[in-house]
Amino acid sequence: MESFLTALAAIVGLGSLIAAAIIGARRTSRPEQWVDPSSQSGRSVRVVPAQAHPPGRGRRGGRKDRDGDLLPPGATINFAAERQSAGIDEILAALDRDLVGLVPVKTKVQEIAALLLVDRARRRFGLVAPRPSLHMCFTGPPGTGKTTMALRMAELLHRLGYLEQGHLVHAMRDDLVGEYVGHTAPKTKRILDKSMGGVLFIDEAYYLYRASDSKDYGQEVIDILLQVMENERDKLVVILAGYKDRMDEFFTSNPGMRSRIAHHLDFAAYDLDELTAIGQLMLEETNYYLSSQAQDAFREYLTSRMAQAHFANARSVRNELERARLRHAHRLAGDLERHWNRDDLMRIEPEDILADDADLFDSAEALEL
Repeated sequence: MESFLTALAAIVGLGSLIAAAIIGARRTSRPEQWVDPSSQSGRSVRVVPAQAHPPGRGRRGGRKDRDGDLLPPGATINFAAERQSAGIDEILAALDRDLVGLVPVKTKVQEIAALLLVDRARRRFGLVAPRPSLHMCFTGPPGTGKTTMALRMAELLHRLGYLEQGHLVHAMRDDLVGEYVGHTAPKTKRILDKSMGGVLFIDEAYYLYRASDSKDYGQEVIDILLQVMENERDKLVVILAGYKDRMDEFFTSNPGMRSRIAHHLDFAAYDLDELTAIGQLMLEETNYYLSSQAQDAFREYLTSRMAQAHFANARSVRNELERARLRHAHRLAGDLERHWNRDDLMRIEPEDILADDADLFDSAEALEL
């Protein structure tokens, strides 16, 4: 009996060893997993296999060459091929197509793209450098393309591997600042969670700070932003926007914020020819056009509006063209007996360009940047 129990114990022990070996093999064959931090704010955690890391990130949050093994020292690269591989040419082309003028701004964007492209190429040779700071400030009057540029920048940084998702979250003071003690931090962190992996675009950022109000909670938002912009800059890009003079005052009152902004882009107001070209693009998108007489009337309207308060550049152009379409439609639909052809349905005439009701829209245009 004793020998039988000894043999049975040996068999059981051998079975345990075999089971442990099988389990260990399964564990070692299972790919390492990366947890997406942007999915941990009120949503279920999304787990991405190690072989599907987001662009520009490696295991355990470290950066990794997205193009494979390191190149040998004697290898060469071609930046035309690098740009094509990253897919940034179409974004830069879209900027030229969608935004009239703004040459200094577009040049700055091209410089940023070149820096990141070279940084990506250097990593392929094992030339590692600290991640460049990408937080930005867009200054200028309303309607000069700041939001459009922020959207393009988010996409550009995503394609170059510096943002995991490349989305944009638009926020203003009311989205961040609370109304009572303990309310501000949760609101701000909720917006930050939504922004992780993309761009947080804070419009009229100077309203976060109200020096005259000692009970204001905006400073709490600024303190949280300063910490996140420094500690999470590999996961988030913050773009502050507003009028230049007010943003200068904001940075004077918050020097810590100025030191974290690497790129300042100033969006100048459009001149008459640029505004006319913007209007032409808007009309082409909707299959309308101005007759030669209407073109003169439109330029006269713009000249008058540019001298008025709260002029909103491209936004004012868009609003007037929308009103012109209303007048055009009312003019055509009001003549019930006349037969209109295709060109009539496309052509804006001088009587459709009227400035007498422009002041009704000044306050609405001034509300947006």
